[in-house]
Amino acid sequence: MSRLSDLAELVRAPAALSVPGDVIAGAAAAGTLDRRTPALAGASVLLYWAGMAANDWADRDLDAVERPERPIPSGRISPHTAFGLAAGLTAAGLGLAAAAGGRRAAAVAVPLAAAVWAYDVAAKNSAAGPPTMALCRGLDVLLGAAGGPTARAVPAALTVAAHTWTVTALSRREVSGTDARLPLGTLAGTALIAATAAVPPRSRTTTAAGTRCGTAGGDHGRTDLVAGVRAALPAALATLYTARYGTAQARVVAEPTAGRVRAAVGAGITGLPALQGALTARAGAGLLGTAVAAAAPLARRLARKVSPT
Repeated sequence: MSRLSDLAELVRAPAALSVPGDVIAGAAAAGTLDRRTPALAGASVLLYWAGMAANDWADRDLDAVERPERPIPSGRISPHTAFGLAAGLTAAGLGLAAAAGGRRAAAVAVPLAAAVWAYDVAAKNSAAGPPTMALCRGLDVLLGAAGGPTARAVPAALTVAAHTWTVTALSRREVSGTDARLPLGTLAGTALIAATAAVPPRSRTTTAAGTRCGTAGGDHGRTDLVAGVRAALPAALATLYTARYGTAQARVVAEPTAGRVRAAVGAGITGLPALQGALTARAGAGLLGTAVAAAAPLARRLARKVSPT
């Protein structure tokens, strides 16, 4: 059990709850929610865990100084084991994506895996770090759309990528702390991201429903109510996202210490399902979007046991 606990800490196991929502949001936007979606979400989780293991393998010397309690510098996991786990999870993720979604899914999963490794071994500590990690999450959303018109999922992918950029920018100051300018910038970005997710796009389905409302007196009110709930749900979920992540960033603005930065990064990771849920609901899958968002409070509870950062 101790060994399993160490491996869970290495891959930040609870943080994987923030991953399936990427694929679901992409599939909802592209209209490709089907039996392949859970398998593609599983592939995404495997690649995420691979990235976490590769991250600690690449950072083992730095962590020995800054975070000696982590699994590799503390001696609980060897560098060889961490690298082997990262490579194995990468292969498994690519294999599952190809098996579930064929060539089109593989065509997204391969550059996704490459971007994950590029971030961990090269880009992370450079100016390319935030955009590279944002690319990873954007491709993750597009993985869910691989079976359909991928272009329809691009807005959702850009929204998740923008969120990821803010989290990654903050994460670079988890040890040293920062000044108020960084959290002010990421907080402004978060407000824009939430506003984008909260506004449901016009659709032919909505227009048709509105037309039918005028043809049946008894159904008119009911249809309007359903349409109102559908329109309000993305905004409600986006508000939950802002309340969690935005509040944590506001605390960093007030006191930009390393501890508060780490808390904001954790809030950005565990609060992401609410944003993914808003995007899913925005695409017309309201119940599924609500289910995706429900992972956020669960992720917060699990984060008390295993750090997501």
